[in-house]
Amino acid sequence: MRRLTAPGRMAFAGALLGIAANVAVCGAQAQTRTVAEIANYKGADRQQMLEAGAKREGLVMLYSTGTQIQPLVDRFIQKYPYLRVELPRGSAEDIVRKAFEEYRAGVHNADVFELAAPALIIPRSEGLLQPFWSPEAADYTPDTVEQGRHWIVSRESYIGIGYNPNLIRPEDAPKSYADMLDPKWKGKMAMSSTNGTAANWLGVMALSEGMDYVRKLSEQDIRVYNILSRGLANLTISGEAPISPTIYDSHVLGSRAQGAPIAWIAPGAVHVADGSVAVASTSPHPHAAMLLMDLLLSREGQLIYQEMGYAPSRPGVGENRYSGLKKLYLSNRPNYLAEYEGWVKLVQELFVRRAGAQQKP
Repeated sequence: MRRLTAPGRMAFAGALLGIAANVAVCGAQAQTRTVAEIANYKGADRQQMLEAGAKREGLVMLYSTGTQIQPLVDRFIQKYPYLRVELPRGSAEDIVRKAFEEYRAGVHNADVFELAAPALIIPRSEGLLQPFWSPEAADYTPDTVEQGRHWIVSRESYIGIGYNPNLIRPEDAPKSYADMLDPKWKGKMAMSSTNGTAANWLGVMALSEGMDYVRKLSEQDIRVYNILSRGLANLTISGEAPISPTIYDSHVLGSRAQGAPIAWIAPGAVHVADGSVAVASTSPHPHAAMLLMDLLLSREGQLIYQEMGYAPSRPGVGENRYSGLKKLYLSNRPNYLAEYEGWVKLVQELFVRRAGAQQKP
């Protein structure tokens, strides 16, 4: 090996110091880049930056409510095999409670939330959610994007009229909200009284049809079941509750695919029961989090949601289930919580108590 002269050794040492300095600067920049900066980075090297950071992180923690997300997780791992996904599950209430308890204790585990938008409202107000930008968001309508960019709706299903076609002929079923006021339906319809379904159902009617309509509908003596909409759909299939205006289309599609006698109609404007995605403001793995967000919002991710029985939120993806459907994203309304509380009270006053009075001897 040829020995370097003294000047050569000095030049070589200087070069090494320069390289080390550049590495140190780049490392410092990567380390000091905040969650907000990563979540909103728009540089041309965004994909490379996210992948490089995600390789260092090696993990993403996804807080979601159930197994419906697993096919997307599987695809994400296939796409980024160097990443591990941890998926603590529970009800929306359990997930939000867990996130709050960790946040207040200074424990930062959550990276991404995939929850119904109402469950994200309080975390937003408490600073748990980070506004974010994704190139995939450009294809989403403004209604699906929370005003502060704290979340984007990623999957949808809708509340409408479900009925048993073996007991009610399709041509006789109500086709509109006005049709539900026909005297022939008095005492024949059933509804779920669970707040998440009933309050939003009433809210759509109040906003689209007016409170006079809601009061007239309450006089139709709708039978009230304190069960989830899935359970009510099962009663529609069995014939115990042959028609209900509080049935989710996703439940109907899943049951019909198995041969069950149930059909669905949108009587007008419908409530969007959504799943929305958000980034934790204290995400410990923000690069991996943004890669996951991109997949969930991408055309590919939306097609996977559709395969799971949901309607994609991204326009132009897959089949159009209901042409011209008027969708109300109630959870993205600025005063939704106050409105929701009012709708809950009206459900109790106009439907639940009336139904109870009807059942008394």
